[in-house]
Amino acid sequence: MTETPNPNIIDADTLTGEMHPIRRAVISLGSNLGERLAALQGAVATLADTPDVWVTAVSPVYETEPVDAPEGSEKFLNAIVLADTTLPARTLLDRALAIEDAYDRDRDVLRNAPRTLDVDLVVLGDRRSETDELRLPHPRAAERAFVLQPWFDLEADGVIPGAGPIKELLESVDRTGIVRRDDLQLEIE
Repeated sequence: MTETPNPNIIDADTLTGEMHPIRRAVISLGSNLGERLAALQGAVATLADTPDVWVTAVSPVYETEPVDAPEGSEKFLNAIVLADTTLPARTLLDRALAIEDAYDRDRDVLRNAPRTLDVDLVVLGDRRSETDELRLPHPRAAERAFVLQPWFDLEADGVIPGAGPIKELLESVDRTGIVRRDDLQLEIE
């Protein structure tokens, strides 16, 4: 079992002495092409193996209808990973993109097209970003049941900065087409 670092401690880089705050990361995983569960499990394992990232919880798996996807798209498997990290937002985003690349994610297709793996940073502490490369909190997370429901299962008192408590957000979104799959499990390795 992964131990959670004390969130009140500031981590110091042993080489530079630079101080890094420990922040809570909420990471959304999704897949609707190929071996969907294997891709999600691989993402969890790779995140857990990332230096300065401590995976603390993984949600139940949900099977969901694609949102704003091309006609004929298959259902997604979705999950949420909670982690504590001292990584800067950009470094964590680079890691997420590298994980997607390892699972042959094709970005040269239509927006919301089917994908082998999607790894999205939803929230990183209270960090906010509005650059072309990184938008935090995730701009559509507050509208998506496939993010809110699995996150609520792990952290009912979770909050999306600027949007509100996930409990209230979840009550305001359409939850049709989202089914909890208790027969599918993700493990923290």
